[in-house]
Amino acid sequence: MSEETAAVINDGPALVVRSTEELIEKLALMREAQRRFATYTQEQVDKIFFEAALAANKARVPLAEMAVEETGMGCMEDKVIKNHYASEYIYNAYKDTRTCGVVEEDKTFGIRKVAEPIGVIAAVIPTTNPTSTAIFKCLIALKTRNAIMISPHPRAKGCTAAAARIVLEAAVAAGAPEGIIGWIEELSLEATNTLMAESDIILATGGPGMVKAAYSSGTPALGVGAGNTPVIIDSTADVRMAVNSIIHSKTFDNGMICASEQSVTVLDDVYEEAKAEFARRGCHFLEGEELDRVRKTIIINGKLNARIVGQTAHDIAALAGVDVPPSTKVLIGEVESVDISEEFAHEKLSPVLAMYHAASFDEAIAKAERLVADGGYGHTSSLYINGGESEKIQRHYEAMKTCRILINTPSSQGGIGDLYNFKLPPSLTLGCGSWGGNSVSENVGVKHLINIKTVAERRENMLWFRTPEKVYFKKGCMPVALDELGAVMGKRRAFIVTDSFLYKSGFTKAIESKLDEMGIAHACFYDVAPDPTLQCAEQGVAQIRSFEPDTIIAVGGGSAMDAAKIMWLMYEHPEAAFEDMAMDFMDIRKRVYSYPPMGAKCYFVAIPTSSGTGSEVTPFAIITDAESGIKWPLADYQLLPNMAIVDTDNMMSQPKGLTSASGVDVLTHALEAYVSVMASDYTDGLALRAGELVFKYLARAYDDPDDFEARDHMASASCLAGMAFANAFLGVNHSMAHKLGAFHHIPHGWANAVILTRVMRYNAAERPTKMGTFPQYQYPHAKARYVEFGRACGFTGASDDEVFESFVAGIEELKAHVGVKPTIKDFGVDEQHFLDTLDEMSKQAFNDQCTGANPRYPLVSEIRELYLDAYYDRPASSYED
Repeated sequence: MSEETAAVINDGPALVVRSTEELIEKLALMREAQRRFATYTQEQVDKIFFEAALAANKARVPLAEMAVEETGMGCMEDKVIKNHYASEYIYNAYKDTRTCGVVEEDKTFGIRKVAEPIGVIAAVIPTTNPTSTAIFKCLIALKTRNAIMISPHPRAKGCTAAAARIVLEAAVAAGAPEGIIGWIEELSLEATNTLMAESDIILATGGPGMVKAAYSSGTPALGVGAGNTPVIIDSTADVRMAVNSIIHSKTFDNGMICASEQSVTVLDDVYEEAKAEFARRGCHFLEGEELDRVRKTIIINGKLNARIVGQTAHDIAALAGVDVPPSTKVLIGEVESVDISEEFAHEKLSPVLAMYHAASFDEAIAKAERLVADGGYGHTSSLYINGGESEKIQRHYEAMKTCRILINTPSSQGGIGDLYNFKLPPSLTLGCGSWGGNSVSENVGVKHLINIKTVAERRENMLWFRTPEKVYFKKGCMPVALDELGAVMGKRRAFIVTDSFLYKSGFTKAIESKLDEMGIAHACFYDVAPDPTLQCAEQGVAQIRSFEPDTIIAVGGGSAMDAAKIMWLMYEHPEAAFEDMAMDFMDIRKRVYSYPPMGAKCYFVAIPTSSGTGSEVTPFAIITDAESGIKWPLADYQLLPNMAIVDTDNMMSQPKGLTSASGVDVLTHALEAYVSVMASDYTDGLALRAGELVFKYLARAYDDPDDFEARDHMASASCLAGMAFANAFLGVNHSMAHKLGAFHHIPHGWANAVILTRVMRYNAAERPTKMGTFPQYQYPHAKARYVEFGRACGFTGASDDEVFESFVAGIEELKAHVGVKPTIKDFGVDEQHFLDTLDEMSKQAFNDQCTGANPRYPLVSEIRELYLDAYYDRPASSYED
């Protein structure tokens, strides 16, 4: 050691601790130093990091000499490599890593990640790597603006302190606060335990007992597990490279790196070749009594004999009374048992290696698994094999419960990273994950020593507006629109889905005649019931599969549309599972189940004959399993029709009851879309116009079935509202109506209408119990939205409250005009049956897909009260919290 280096080691300011009492005092000073250090910029930190790494690198030789002299372990020349690695490779890996301030930013999504230091690190340093590990830990502490207090191993405290002092002196000279690095000079169990308890994080490298103590201290800890690295040499391996890589690793610093190979299992067909290569390169195979003597020397009373750690093969053999040449590199014991009762099956931290036969690759894996289980869980395993044997490599890594799996690599140098592989982070603290009782399963680096503050700014979701590719409307548009199927698209086979009434009344003849004119073959399924069932859809699909159409045409109301969409889905994707597709979602783009793409087999055309559901432009369908009674509500844009044909000629035969129920359904669609948490400029205009049209034309269409103008505008209102709620979705009004229909068979439109104004008052509360969750919805303002809607529909007042009351009264007047009964009871629902089903209805309504977009997030108890109000015609409460 040069006099200059010795001076650096022995002089200079440092927080040297000689007692537990002094430790408490020095930790307080260290915390103050760290608080100052935490204010440093990235440029200041990087300068300190560079100078400290440079100083440690320059002192790599004298520090190696000190380590071997003090500990009596290892090889000085290899410790030079370790010191060199701990300074140069760590600096190179992290020199450009941001560890101060904003380290990551995404302005589009409003995310900033800000790095902050943890505070004071308690660093436990092992006797096996006393200087290199100290350098490594000090450098990553400096890079992350942490203070570090070191607890050396008692047999290596001098060289560990020397390494720490060199790094500290360089850091302070580069601008770091004095006292940012310290060490315990007078070691005691009490002092180490106090350090662990008083620090902010423990960085523990050492034996299992020490690591366990770190994790038991109550302070967050980064510790490492024991290693018992098994290596396999496969039949396809380059045996010469494999053997020499193992020797290179196993002799590195006399085998003291915890990732070094502890056993080698060789396939039978290359066993003799491998054995010959080991012998040729200076390894000694223990025979007879030699084997037993070494066996009893390396492990004593079930524990590793500390006297062999880091010693040469010759010295270990001499200790066992075995005569081998001084140049012997590794002592190899050919053994059979992989049980922990076999001494050679243990971790040995020395140039002593167990060697096993294996008749097959599977047997070799089985042996490696057992060896890992007997002391190396989570650490490292190794395989030598032809790189093209991907199936074997996969079988190996799937079987190994180790966090580092090295292929064709000396495991000592490979495990620490960046020497024989360049994406494994360089480190002298190798995490073993939960398998090894550790908190990390990777090589510890700077990211483990910083806290990340994530600054997340509010952002509104990207919304979309989805409609069919083409929407045809106005009187007489159907034949013109159907022309496209033949002239433009070249369709050849069309399958019509409708109900028996429309079919038997000749409603589909105009469509069939047009298809005949274009030379498009056609078939028809006309058994769709008002509440379509899965069994009905299956019958239709059987016909579709037999006919093999390239176009499906749905004709009718919501039931025919729903049934046709389900048939379309089942035809294109017979594997589809309704239970999965019916799963509710919070955001349709983030749903767990992804619908399969539609349209590969069929183009879907929707032709409505009533003015209500808007199903021709929506991605929704409902189907009931008649056997189980389960109702499957499906919602996904894959179910959106390709073409909608809204021809007023098809709307002229609606009876009064249908005109009423479908008309008030349109109003509910428009209102719920307008106050939805997902409402947007693109849906608002559609909803408002639909509402205007309903108030102008529904009563006329109801009073005079032949009023063509009224029918035409109601058809437009239905389609406009459909496009609005297809993108903004609906709310709790529909959730509750769905259950009134399912439990008490009230027609859907009337089920919506009978609770509509009560739900409006409920949503309009300025102090709701809970408001809807969606970033666009900033605060409760449903009442203001209702008032806007009312004004657009012609309702006035001196204040918003007056407009709201006028609007509610106008809705009630319209409902009465078109024959909507005022209460649930008036629809003939038995009181006892209603009460018996009330709780289940309320829960199911709460869980309905529509509930999530409601501006007020309802409680089940609140839904229950709404039902009771609507049944008994109770005066609406304020519905305030």
